[in-house]
Amino acid sequence: MGKEDRPARSGDVVLGEDWTSGEGLVDPALRESRDRRGLVSLNRSPLARKIILFNLLALLVLAGGVLFLNPFRETLVSLRGTALENEARLVSDVFEAVATEAPGPLDAPRLSRVLSDIDLSPGVEAFAITPDGEIAARRIGEGSSADAVPARATPIVDTLTGAWNGISGLFSHTDDTGATVDPAEVVKTLLPAAQKGEAVRIDSRAPDGSRLFAVAEPVTVNGQVVAVIALAGDQGGIDALVRSEREQVLLIFIASLMVSFGLSLILASTIANPLSDLAAAAELGRDRDARKMAPGRVRIPDLAARPDEIGRLSVAMRGMVAALYDRIDANEQFAADVAHEIKNPLASLRSAVGTLRLAKREDQKDKLLDVIEHDVRRLDRLVSDISNASRLDSELVKEEEEEFNLVRTLTNLSEYLGAQAREKGVEFITDFPSEPIMLRGLEARLAQVFVNLITNAVSFCEDGDAVRIWARRRDNRVLVVVEDTGPGIPEQALTKVFKRFYSERPQGQFGEHSGLGLAISKQIVEAHGGVIWAENIRPTHADVTSDPLGARFVVGLPV
Repeated sequence: MGKEDRPARSGDVVLGEDWTSGEGLVDPALRESRDRRGLVSLNRSPLARKIILFNLLALLVLAGGVLFLNPFRETLVSLRGTALENEARLVSDVFEAVATEAPGPLDAPRLSRVLSDIDLSPGVEAFAITPDGEIAARRIGEGSSADAVPARATPIVDTLTGAWNGISGLFSHTDDTGATVDPAEVVKTLLPAAQKGEAVRIDSRAPDGSRLFAVAEPVTVNGQVVAVIALAGDQGGIDALVRSEREQVLLIFIASLMVSFGLSLILASTIANPLSDLAAAAELGRDRDARKMAPGRVRIPDLAARPDEIGRLSVAMRGMVAALYDRIDANEQFAADVAHEIKNPLASLRSAVGTLRLAKREDQKDKLLDVIEHDVRRLDRLVSDISNASRLDSELVKEEEEEFNLVRTLTNLSEYLGAQAREKGVEFITDFPSEPIMLRGLEARLAQVFVNLITNAVSFCEDGDAVRIWARRRDNRVLVVVEDTGPGIPEQALTKVFKRFYSERPQGQFGEHSGLGLAISKQIVEAHGGVIWAENIRPTHADVTSDPLGARFVVGLPV
């Protein structure tokens, strides 16, 4: 079944390439790169190699620790020594019983006869020693200690042991082949303590690495040591058991290694492949921009169905790219609006200058000069507002927010702007709460918003009108409202007043405003997480088509 025929999958579990977005939404260059790789490309993905290496390394450390510490072997060694001690004690009890039941010296012939009648464990060598230290009898149990352990094939252990011996042989020049320890020599070292009536045990190691266990037990009759019984045994059975145990550990380790490698490949594919696609998409956009080639928008793979951090990263990158293109579009639109707005006064200036050359009367020349001066002021105001608007984004990011009292800020602004309104014959009314309202933000920028709204309201009022500004706290937000009794806002303009360069002014105020004030105010308020809107004032039950009583601008800010 091809990719086009795949059924839709839920976003709960995402493996391998299941996260792939629709082919029509994937950049062709990115699709071609994706088709060239398999489940995961280890040679191209350092992250995938690290994931697999770290997962396998944990298993290697675990298996190495088990083989190196080897608690199973140490337990067997301890049990082997304890078993040999118990057996030596039993043999010693047999000799003590013989000496008690049939009184007489335990000379060499008698020790030999008694020892020959005792059954010894396979591979255990027994020594009957006279009190003066002479070995009177020596006998080995039938068979070998290794025969007690079922023979099992251990090809892995044999291979590793051979490799280790070969490597160690390169650094060792001594030849220990065939070098063994004579049990009789080991037993003689135990005699001094045993002749004093003490039970003694020793573990010795031969040059070839094999271990020999020896135990000496005194034979006492009436409190006197009449003989010493010593048993010696090798580790053949232990080595066979340990080799078998190691073989099983290694088999489980190899199986775990294969399973871990397979799961690591799947894990790496679910992590490395989508991250590689995200990086490749970003690099494609960078390279195209650097080489000014293949115009078109960067397409970030949509991994929103993944319920993990990679899904969040994809959503964040797609949102970031979308915001970037929105900003580019906004800048292009802003540049087009600026060009349009500047053309109007420039056309007026060009016309006035051209007409000035043809004018003959002084009154005509004065009138044309007034037009030129008005257009120059208009251009100056427009350029200043455009400069302020273009720097606003960066300045909002750079400036540090501080906590301030909104009521105090509004009161200070009202004192100054209220005086200007009264000079125009406009009544200025304020209604602020007595308690302070603390906000965290840019006080100067928010003050700029309220200055724009108040001066805008005053500019639409005539002698006898009124402007009212009031503030109220509502739960987790504060509302600041600026109202006027001017002509109101045309219904079709309510949705346009916050757009750049839009201005709905009386004829006498033509050219005195750039149309950027409300747009800048909206940008500042939204940067603080607030909202701003405009509406007309009407009685509660009035017809919406009736003439408004004025205009109202509302600013909502989070507290």
